[in-house]
Amino acid sequence: MKAAVYHRNGPPDVLQYEDVPDPVVAPGGVVIQVEAVSIEGGDTLNRLAGPLFSDPHIVGYQAAGTIVAVGDDVTDRAVGDRVVATNSHGSHAELWAVSARTTWKIPEGADATAVACVPIPFGTAHDCLFEFGRLKEGETVLIQAGAGGVGVAAIQLAKRAGATVIATASSLARLEPLAELGLDHAVDYSTSGWVEEVRSLGGGRGVDLVVDSVGGSTLQQSVACLGRRGRAITVGNAGRDMTPFNAGVLGRQNQSLTGVYLGGEITTPRVQTMVQDLVDDVAAGRLTVLVDRTFPLAEAAAAHEYIESRRAIGRVVLTPTAVPPDLA
Repeated sequence: MKAAVYHRNGPPDVLQYEDVPDPVVAPGGVVIQVEAVSIEGGDTLNRLAGPLFSDPHIVGYQAAGTIVAVGDDVTDRAVGDRVVATNSHGSHAELWAVSARTTWKIPEGADATAVACVPIPFGTAHDCLFEFGRLKEGETVLIQAGAGGVGVAAIQLAKRAGATVIATASSLARLEPLAELGLDHAVDYSTSGWVEEVRSLGGGRGVDLVVDSVGGSTLQQSVACLGRRGRAITVGNAGRDMTPFNAGVLGRQNQSLTGVYLGGEITTPRVQTMVQDLVDDVAAGRLTVLVDRTFPLAEAAAAHEYIESRRAIGRVVLTPTAVPPDLA
């Protein structure tokens, strides 16, 4: 099969389009012929400095496609099922071996490109807002990096829950398309005074909840946007900024900070059901996936470079050239 691989960590140009052996189905697993790969922020971080489980290494942890092989002990998946899947690595390829436990069925007629972008971004946004953020109707929430995958999902989910939604980006132009998805207020975090602007939009007292996927020094500013008893969620570190967080500020107004990692609970019944519901919602048009650009798998390096330019609004997707076999 063809895959986008690298032999060493580094910038996007370490990615090469090469022939590699086909994966073998494992006990409890399936092999998917990939139709669409959603490039996640973690994929670019892993390419830059993550572990190489093989040489060459295939990065990527989210894609959708058609099952072409099933482990003997798997009873709830079959050859021909269309699924979206997650795994620690390996999605940037024509074929992908994954655990059957981290696959979700794609409803008949659904667009594989849209559904490929659901489990991690939408599941993460849902957990940040509700399971750990305890968002309630009528509250005000700030979504940092609103034009990213988690941000676009969180805006929609928060608005659907009856919240007032504020989001930030590096320019207001990147947030303009999100108004129709439920964004109430757009804030440019590259300008001075944006924290005071957010607090003003929160009625002068600050916001009830912040979802921060940037981390570093931005996280300290996120907490500064909170009102009394406000909750901050930190998820990932897209900014690659390792500035330490001063937790001492939380006690002044009885605020809290919680870290969220969806992967730690991905196989639990709660998350399994939640992600399938989100897949069904996207398939039915109740939630929207924004796909900024689609690249051929052979141009994975260009796709990663485009993501790191921070020009994308929503997702960037890779499509293998191989056509899934006729399994009728």
